[in-house]
Amino acid sequence: MSNKFFIISCVFAFIGISCSNKTEPSENKLTSYVNTFIGTDGPGNTYPGATVPYGMVQLSPDIGIPGWDRISGYFYQDSIITGFSHTHLTGTGAGDLYDILVMPTNSRFKEKIKENNFKPFSKFSHDKESASPGYYSVDLLDYGIKAELTTTLRTGIHRYTFPKDSLSQIHIDLGYALNWDRPTDTYIKVVNKHTIEGYRKSSGWAKDQRLYFTIQFSKDFDSYDLFNNDTLVEVSTKGVNTKIVLNYTTKKEEQIVLKTGLSTANIEGSRKSLDVEAPDFNFDNYREQADKIWEEQLQKIKVTMLTDEQTRIFYTMLYQSMLAPTLLSDLDGNYKGANDSIMKASGFDRYDTFSLWDTYRAAHPLFTILHPDKVTDFVKSMLAHYKETGLLPVWSMQGNETNMMIGYHAVPVIVDAYFKGINDFDVDLAYEACKVSAMDNARKIDLYKDFGYIPVDEENENWSVSKTLEYAYDDWCIAQFAKDLGKIEDYNYFLKRSEYWRNVYDAESSFMRPKLANGEFIKDFVPKEYSKYFCESNAWQYFWSVPQNIEGLIEVTGGKDRFEEKLDSMFSLNPLPTDELPIFSTGMIGQYAHGNEPSHHIGYLYNYIDKPYKTQKIIRQILESQYKNTPDGHCGNEDCGQMSSWYIFSALGFYPVNPAEGVYSFGSPIIKDAKLSLKDGKTFEIKVKNNSKENIYIQSIQLNGEELHGNKILHSEIMNGGTLIFTMGKKPAKIN
Repeated sequence: MSNKFFIISCVFAFIGISCSNKTEPSENKLTSYVNTFIGTDGPGNTYPGATVPYGMVQLSPDIGIPGWDRISGYFYQDSIITGFSHTHLTGTGAGDLYDILVMPTNSRFKEKIKENNFKPFSKFSHDKESASPGYYSVDLLDYGIKAELTTTLRTGIHRYTFPKDSLSQIHIDLGYALNWDRPTDTYIKVVNKHTIEGYRKSSGWAKDQRLYFTIQFSKDFDSYDLFNNDTLVEVSTKGVNTKIVLNYTTKKEEQIVLKTGLSTANIEGSRKSLDVEAPDFNFDNYREQADKIWEEQLQKIKVTMLTDEQTRIFYTMLYQSMLAPTLLSDLDGNYKGANDSIMKASGFDRYDTFSLWDTYRAAHPLFTILHPDKVTDFVKSMLAHYKETGLLPVWSMQGNETNMMIGYHAVPVIVDAYFKGINDFDVDLAYEACKVSAMDNARKIDLYKDFGYIPVDEENENWSVSKTLEYAYDDWCIAQFAKDLGKIEDYNYFLKRSEYWRNVYDAESSFMRPKLANGEFIKDFVPKEYSKYFCESNAWQYFWSVPQNIEGLIEVTGGKDRFEEKLDSMFSLNPLPTDELPIFSTGMIGQYAHGNEPSHHIGYLYNYIDKPYKTQKIIRQILESQYKNTPDGHCGNEDCGQMSSWYIFSALGFYPVNPAEGVYSFGSPIIKDAKLSLKDGKTFEIKVKNNSKENIYIQSIQLNGEELHGNKILHSEIMNGGTLIFTMGKKPAKIN
């Protein structure tokens, strides 16, 4: 749950109908299993609208009312729509984007409400709403208008089916803003009767956002009304709050298609997006193309699950794992850089929306298996960010560094790619970027270097313990990088820093404990309390954040037996009714919080103390209890692919406890079989014998006909192709 939480209260709520909006799967069509509404209710904060994998455009409905539940613009329990904007974040806690709102209306409905700033809106019903990868449709009931959305990488395509009306309209509102977002400079120009262009510059979580657009219409508008701060103007206008209303006379069931080309660099780039990616107005063709793109990506894992519901969850999670990062550069390679200049990507596509505190754990390791070509562009994008700012990204989006969350977690992503042979990038520059980012004095790294830990202070979000632990892990990654490059002095230095976690370990309490600058631990320490010293977590959840040295953590805890007792307590010490749980503490099993990322590897740690059956039991419990094929099917923020990637790995039977080690720890697969399509035409098959809801324990494991003894499989063994066979049973079995 990777963001600071700023909850905007909503005083106007609408109750929706509870359903999953699923379609029956067609034979061999994997896109039909995807339920894009998973996470649109509850704490998931996902959006249901149209996009393509890693696309620049996320064209999705906006309720138009602010609030924590509407961070993605949409909340399943609501029953109005205020329009369709072209950019959205997937599953975060940050209310930003919502660029270029489009809303069709007509003469039928005049009501306006304060809660959505008196914008036009319509009621809708989930019975008249549907979605699939790359497509969204809804009936705007107050107008009798059917809205349909689809996208290419850099364009959003709308199709509106109007009833007969002499005052049909399409509103394009650049002043529309929600939650943290606010426009700073907008511009609309009427080019001719079927084209407008302009830009929307805004500030929010990302401080300097720029989106240039060209919109073309399949039908010339009869007239238009152009507004600047609600004052009528002519031809073109600049201002903070501009909008245009296009007027049409429509026949019964007349369709008007509009297509929006985007660029973060200039209007010329937005025009080229249209010319190349959307040259005509054939909506159905673009929808089919988007579906085909998604089908090709989903086909990278052909899986048979234990139940149909699990199949729907699996392919939805696979879909959601590809919604971020998002494309930043246009077809000429131009983009708004993190140095606030227009930059050019040569030989690669520039991406952003790097939610690294979340996604370094499982999403990026999953990319190395399924999308190694994209990993190269992701790393090059991070190095571009370094060249633009002097540091690797922490949490970047729309060509900005938000400095949200902690760590320098581009490091494990880069190091993981390097050791997995995905190194078609400037390795020397990559090492330099890792080292410079770790030696920078910002974000309390200066104190970390001086003290060997980060002392507590009076800041509201001191996060001192969490920062110490996250920095130490990243330092281990740099140490391995340095060693492989023959930089032994650096290796020794960063390896020493990777052990700084020991400086916040308190043997008396057996927890990582906040520490004062004088070397004393704080008093009145309660491990289950959520304090300012832990990043969106408590001491129970962050205790295990030493993935680089689990053996050392076991040792200081008192050995394997004591470590097992502590793990058992982690999953059994349930919060009391009187405990105050923050909004990010969700998916609770004891003190384990699956709704937040620091907990994600903990269930696998029993493997390190020769108790794999306990890992198998708890992982199966998490898989079956924390994900559902319903709008509230996520137990926490989806977080740009991390929650979904955890499910994909764990459903297949393994997970990267140390995300940059190239090793996966076994859990309890919930599949019958799977076939992974890898690079160079290779395949990796997983077969699970005797699997069932009751048979959760691994009895034996074979890799390419050879018995595996142990609890792990190497990345190289997967990428070489072959067959992994699990045999399951009702009772624990020794496989070491």
